[in-house]
Amino acid sequence: MKKIKILGLTFALLSTLLSFGSTIGQNTEKEQKHHTIQLNKKDFLDKVYDYEKNPKKWVYKGDKPAIIDFYADWCGPCRKTAPILEALAKEYGDKIVIYKVDTQKERELSAAFGIQSLPSLLFIPLGEAPQLAKGALPKEAFEEAIAKVLKVKK
Repeated sequence: MKKIKILGLTFALLSTLLSFGSTIGQNTEKEQKHHTIQLNKKDFLDKVYDYEKNPKKWVYKGDKPAIIDFYADWCGPCRKTAPILEALAKEYGDKIVIYKVDTQKERELSAAFGIQSLPSLLFIPLGEAPQLAKGALPKEAFEEAIAKVLKVKK
């Protein structure tokens, strides 16, 4: 009798967890779009810039201005910058794209851009050369750079 109760309780718990798990990740498409996007080398070459094919000439592949955050998990200023970038991704929506590159995992990407201090932020306007900023920035500085460098308003 105890085995039946335990099995019934286990089944009920498992069913609840499975039904809860099926709702995880069912955000609207709009909610899923408006966040920072992690890049590995392949994604970077496909979505941003193929420095292997065009090592001397910047050719941005995106259709929206972008920011790339070169960061590391152990970096305190990087951890302070992360929630600001997430908030900006939501606030600016489809007007810009905010990418993140983990410098510990993507050492080749970091070397290709000469990243020596963290965080380093690459601002990529459409049709112009990118600009690199070093160090953590307050939200207001990001908003100013988005307006002046990326030429995007909220």
